[in-house]
Amino acid sequence: MARALLKGNVAFAEAAVRAGCEAYFGYPITPQTEALEHMAKRMPELGRAFVQAESEVAAINMVYGAATAGVRVMTSSSSPGVSLMMEGLSYIAGTRVPAVLVDVMRGGPGLGNIAPAQSDYAQMVRGGPHGDMKMIVLAPATVQELIDLTVEAFDLAERYRCITVVLADGSLGQMMEPAELPPMRTPRAADERPAWALTGARGREPHALTSIYLDPEQEEAYNLELQATYRAIEAAEVRYVEERLEGARIAVVAFGTAGRLSLTAIDAARAEGIEVGLFRPVSLYPFPEERLRQLAERVDALLVVEMNAGQMIDDVRRVTRERVPIRFYGRTGGVVPMPEEVLEAIRGLHAELVREEAVA
Repeated sequence: MARALLKGNVAFAEAAVRAGCEAYFGYPITPQTEALEHMAKRMPELGRAFVQAESEVAAINMVYGAATAGVRVMTSSSSPGVSLMMEGLSYIAGTRVPAVLVDVMRGGPGLGNIAPAQSDYAQMVRGGPHGDMKMIVLAPATVQELIDLTVEAFDLAERYRCITVVLADGSLGQMMEPAELPPMRTPRAADERPAWALTGARGREPHALTSIYLDPEQEEAYNLELQATYRAIEAAEVRYVEERLEGARIAVVAFGTAGRLSLTAIDAARAEGIEVGLFRPVSLYPFPEERLRQLAERVDALLVVEMNAGQMIDDVRRVTRERVPIRFYGRTGGVVPMPEEVLEAIRGLHAELVREEAVA
């Protein structure tokens, strides 16, 4: 398909349709409501399931039910709406069925506002649902990446029987960019469902899917199976992008929109003779730990840029063990930092390094 000018929310919704999504359940919340509106039109056109639920709690439990039947299913929401889904997400993870969630983040805490933010990093990567569970979390920085990662999210969810989250923000959901959609995939026939799926026992031995293990030792054994799956994900599904890092003394570490705008600042800093590059994690879980650790051994300092008060920086500190100085620049509450602000932070860190060298 030729490139077209696509709005982020519409782009990921249509990407899901073309990835073979068979059921979508959601509830309107800005700044991702256009995705639900697109699904409300497209899914019935194709004879697929669409329900605007009465709440986010209802929507995620509908996702849970469809997931147990082995269909490709997804929902999308924004920060406070995703918070309401936490119990259902834990049930899905505990039952080991695949599902896709797109979270278009906004300012918070509380009801907050509808402006772009990266306020959900900690919730999606380190917090959120109860229990020793994890979700694959992918962070796009362009509309094209939003499309590609949404398609990939379905494949990853099925490969590992887990939840895969595409973590965007209001900027990416609302912006329009030239992008290319994938070809249409035909959904699987009912008799091609995975062996674990519930089918009403048609032609199969009856079995159950559950997250209830009342015996502690049985629950622990099941948890150990989950942890083994997470170790496999960590070994095989790390994703990141590096830009301008050859010979860099400073590395800016940023994801999503923050990474994108930081690259503009980096180019301006390089024009001033400052040797700086970008390390952009794409998989927030699994986090690109080994590569970042190697980078920390090559550069003189790290600057973490986020659209929050500092959430990913905790992982940067943990991974690098602060072998080099780590500084932070962030804006909160839905305020998007301008490249000029990041440039000023780069200049400040560079001046700090120059002063230290002069003293030495």
